Amino acid sequence: MLGSGVSLKFSYPDPAIHRDDSLLSSQSEASPPTPDPHQRTRRDHALETAEDYVEAVAEFIDTEGRCRVGDLATYFGVSHVTVSRIVGRLAGEGFLKTEPYRPITLTSKGRKLAEKSRKRHQIVHEFLLALGVDDATASLDAEGIEHHVSPETLKKLQALTKRLNDDA
Repeated sequence: MLGSGVSLKFSYPDPAIHRDDSLLSSQSEASPPTPDPHQRTRRDHALETAEDYVEAVAEFIDTEGRCRVGDLATYFGVSHVTVSRIVGRLAGEGFLKTEPYRPITLTSKGRKLAEKSRKRHQIVHEFLLALGVDDATASLDAEGIEHHVSPETLKKLQALTKRLNDDA
């Protein structure tokens, strides 16, 4: 997941660059894809924090019934201040709702992003398992890879995973 060197500067990517998620950008019009291959990676990194946080909030709510700043600080291994800043930004973007001394909740936009992120993680994880990667390694690797995979690549990974599992 995230380390203590988390960048707090959010710049949500334009989905036209590689994702078809209308949830991920507050921009009203998509700009054309850029030939700079590093721009996509920078945009993916900017979105990675948002995806990780909404996914973690969803997981805490689903398993514990609530999510608090302290839960996220412990989970990500960062300070309460870092979590508070990120949560505040995500609330401003419409992914989370927060109130003083109350649990963090997901908006419908945040829930949709969390579900899409979980699905991408699951597809990559299952693919790595089908390749013979052990579960612990597949879980760690999927966490990094899931943020940098296009919808087209995900479809191909899913199809190949099915073929690999059918042949086994």
